[in-house]
Amino acid sequence: MQEIPYNRDAAVAYARRWALSRNPAYYDFEKIGGDCTNFASQSIYAGAKIMNYKPTMGWYYRSSYDRAPAWTGVEYLYNFLINNKSVGPYGHVVSQREAMPGDIVQLGTAGGDFYHSPMITAVSPIILVAAHTYDALDRPLSSYIYDVARFIHIDGVRTW
Repeated sequence: MQEIPYNRDAAVAYARRWALSRNPAYYDFEKIGGDCTNFASQSIYAGAKIMNYKPTMGWYYRSSYDRAPAWTGVEYLYNFLINNKSVGPYGHVVSQREAMPGDIVQLGTAGGDFYHSPMITAVSPIILVAAHTYDALDRPLSSYIYDVARFIHIDGVRTW
């Protein structure tokens, strides 16, 4: 297995390009639970260029009916990125000040239920994000109402 760099610029460029519209190559889940993690996954994929096709526990999208739970589920994406030891992107949780453009921030309740996955588009001097469901382009993270945030830094991408 080899490691390749995660292309943060490509991930951010994708997020900025599609934040206020929809890429027709992907289903829009907005009306059936939300599109935020689908959009986050699309953006990560733009920077990773590799999916993990492991059934159930992977991270992939072929169609609205043929995708891994991690592609569209907030908690599943977190678990995939943090625990992935195989092909595809992987990362770890960092503090807000360590977050970088191309990383993901997940917003949650005080009880630890995470419900939103914006893509970080800029970090200086404040964190700006792009997101779907409640479409946003370079929206200040501070303008969201949430109890807790976890920042997932994408460390790299594994390939065969």
